[in-house]
Amino acid sequence: MSATVRDSTEGDVEAVLRIYAHYVLHSAATFEETVPPLEEMHRRRKDVLASGLPYLVAEVDGVVCGYAYAGQYRKERTAYRYTVEDSIYLDPERTGLGLGKLLLRALIEACEKLGRKQMLAVIGDSNNAASIGLHQSFGFRKVGTLERAGIKFGEWKDVVFMQRALGQEEEEKHA
Repeated sequence: MSATVRDSTEGDVEAVLRIYAHYVLHSAATFEETVPPLEEMHRRRKDVLASGLPYLVAEVDGVVCGYAYAGQYRKERTAYRYTVEDSIYLDPERTGLGLGKLLLRALIEACEKLGRKQMLAVIGDSNNAASIGLHQSFGFRKVGTLERAGIKFGEWKDVVFMQRALGQEEEEKHA
């Protein structure tokens, strides 16, 4: 298997939507319940890039098999300007191959280069052991759980918050 991580292009959005649709329809990893249209996925990608943050894809032998991006956490509140939230989704046929690690490593490095200081993972479903384990392997720590925060597939689901410092671990006194 030859896997690479690169910046996404507009041409990747159909593959991104195909991957995301699986999680919308079959998983509580996202609390979205209706698959968004292709135009909406294009808009979301453009919004991430317009904010100066990375939107990456993982390819295996030239085929997009996963994607990750960082979104500005609570962008309407400027005090959070150094904090980002990650999102990572893999082709369900390509999990367990290390693609999540490749994507998360690249995403962390890109956000550090941009001067971001904190990365959050907001994980749908406290039973999502794969995502929780992936984030723990990169030094994320669990900082809280919103219990019964949403209903998907007729069941209440928790949301797990995890956090990791980026770059220097000392907090800046003046941003």
